[in-house]
Amino acid sequence: MDSHIATAVTQGWLTGASLIMAIGAQNALVLRQGLRRQHVGPVVLLCSLSDVALICLGVFGLGAAIASSPLVMEIFRFGGAAFLLYYAARSAWRAWQGADSLQTAGAGLGLQAALGAAATMTFLNPHVYLDTVVLLGTVGSQQPAELRWAFASGASLASVMWFGLLGFGAAAVATPLQKPVVWRVIDGLIAVLMASLGLQLLMRPLVVQ
Repeated sequence: MDSHIATAVTQGWLTGASLIMAIGAQNALVLRQGLRRQHVGPVVLLCSLSDVALICLGVFGLGAAIASSPLVMEIFRFGGAAFLLYYAARSAWRAWQGADSLQTAGAGLGLQAALGAAATMTFLNPHVYLDTVVLLGTVGSQQPAELRWAFASGASLASVMWFGLLGFGAAAVATPLQKPVVWRVIDGLIAVLMASLGLQLLMRPLVVQ
């Protein structure tokens, strides 16, 4: 592999991983499905393919176009903050209420409902667009034209690896985590992380370098 291509792939992977690994509403859903061992494969596949599509849209022009509009950036900023804070409140409420176990919490979720929830967390969540289209897209669009595909490939690979690890990794360790207190702790941590991300968006204007 050409050294320039390898560098672009690596930069894309590192940039993508640093953004995607922050636990937001989308990742929290994949984690919950993995711990429940419910429809893990389809949910991981939907989230991964959606991120790949959004990353490519961003790298090949849409990200820079959005970043050039202060109004659109503010819409993404406050929309993303509201979305994250809403789901932080939902997670905090689940942590407060508690659940019987990891397996019985939301045990009736069917495939269609799980995929619908994953699509909602992806396409109706402004924070996802900030990470994939705007931030990754803007960084990727700064690559030479012939290397943008390599950057997008690296970032997409990071997304696919992360969702696979999150979903199937959680499924692998679900059995030892049957105590109700574990579920409450996970929901509590998710609430704190999503609230932190939401408050960061509220307190700091979005500046894309």
